[in-house]
Amino acid sequence: MVSRRGRGRRPSASGPGAAAGPPVFASSSGGGDGLGRFRNQSVDWAACDDPSLAASGTQCARIRVPLDYGTPEGRTIEVALSRLKSSDPAKRRGILQTNPGGPGVRGLGMPRDLRKVMSPGVAAAYDIIGMDTRGLGRSTPVDCGLTRGTWLHAPGAGRAGFDRSVRLSRTDARRCWDKHPDVLPHLSTRNIARDADIVRSVLGERRTSLFGQSYGTVLGSTYAQMFPHRVDRLVLDSAPDPAEYPLRMVQRAGPANEKALDDFAAWAAQRHRAYGLGTTPAAVRTGVEAMIEGAAQKPIRVGGHRITDHELPLLLLVSVGDDTVNAEFAGMLRVLRDAADGKPVTVPPGLRGSLNLIFDSAGTDRAADYAAQLGVYCADADMPHNREYYWRVVERSRESQPVFGPVTHAPLPCAFWKEKPREPLTTIDNTVPALQVQATGDTRTTYESGLRMHRAMRASKLVTVPVRAHTVYAYYPNSCVNRTVNTYLLNGTLPARDTVCDA
Repeated sequence: MVSRRGRGRRPSASGPGAAAGPPVFASSSGGGDGLGRFRNQSVDWAACDDPSLAASGTQCARIRVPLDYGTPEGRTIEVALSRLKSSDPAKRRGILQTNPGGPGVRGLGMPRDLRKVMSPGVAAAYDIIGMDTRGLGRSTPVDCGLTRGTWLHAPGAGRAGFDRSVRLSRTDARRCWDKHPDVLPHLSTRNIARDADIVRSVLGERRTSLFGQSYGTVLGSTYAQMFPHRVDRLVLDSAPDPAEYPLRMVQRAGPANEKALDDFAAWAAQRHRAYGLGTTPAAVRTGVEAMIEGAAQKPIRVGGHRITDHELPLLLLVSVGDDTVNAEFAGMLRVLRDAADGKPVTVPPGLRGSLNLIFDSAGTDRAADYAAQLGVYCADADMPHNREYYWRVVERSRESQPVFGPVTHAPLPCAFWKEKPREPLTTIDNTVPALQVQATGDTRTTYESGLRMHRAMRASKLVTVPVRAHTVYAYYPNSCVNRTVNTYLLNGTLPARDTVCDA
């Protein structure tokens, strides 16, 4: 799902690259599954060609993996890796593979982001490994030439808008299948987990530790289910119910975002003098809903764009999920309200970034990453194909989810995918020890969903954080969470019981 990436707090959606040349295969020995030549290939690390990553000391490389693990002697693709080496090799215990989420978020910058919040002991204990997963970024990409950066599109109040949402999703599916019919079936989470195990082997490690946030928890738990004996330490930050990923996970975001809007409204009502959004929580919410209804009749002109009731709910969705940016969100609403009244406004950077995501994604990295996201979702799970199903769930959502229900219940392009998944999703049910972090106000992977991941990972310990946030350890300041995660990564010590960190 789309997440707010303001103020450098979230992983970048555009990724750096590797300056190294093509990988060199070593001997083909090892195992009887035909993967020996992949497990034993050499890796040529070099400074990343992204200047900011190079400045952080991050190195980049590429390796090769089978496109289809069922026929490893066939076509191969590249997977781009990054590495921040241990700060003290004498204290190094192994590697920590990472995934920033999405799917469709580039991962080469994740080691740098994690290093910033690690204790010195943890920074010394691990080489931190990032990856652009197959199909994404600097790995062999599946840029489909899409004209938008997300499938999320508010249908608006009537059937005509819903039919437009259907056409947009159908067009995205067709464009991808027209361009990459040979690659799309192989972009599943199970294959990404297999790639991660090739990375482990290539780097000469008997076991690997993993840190996954958001979608990365689906990947981390899948790896633990498929390769339990290869897991050293595992951190799952902001997890969905693995049995509900991806469609039901997206639909559950509707009620969660409505609650987040109510929480924000209570905050804003206490600051009416500063923002003028309403003196009571009900007045703030009524103002938001009235602005959406007004945009259907008279589009709001901001930053050279016309914002209608199809775009405005998405602007709200990408902004409401983090309580540390309440002031920024309130300022954005004030700008939109003034613009709706015909007043001159100055567009703040956060709003401009969201507008670019919605209106100016064609030909950008964001559109390419969106294609990779679709590749994973649609290779993982078959979704209902009957457009009337989506019309019914959209209509049912309106009463209790008037702002966000139609956005989160409209059809994904997977509804029009040409091929069903070649493998079923992995059922998560194991006793691999893990540390899970979950925010009670998460609008992307809800707390209730996270509890079901906790039950599926039966040896996990849960750290609950009573805040409105998605992805906590790396991007939401909380000393209790950071201390607990760092202690586990350093010493392997899980809390004795599930625990709650103060906000």
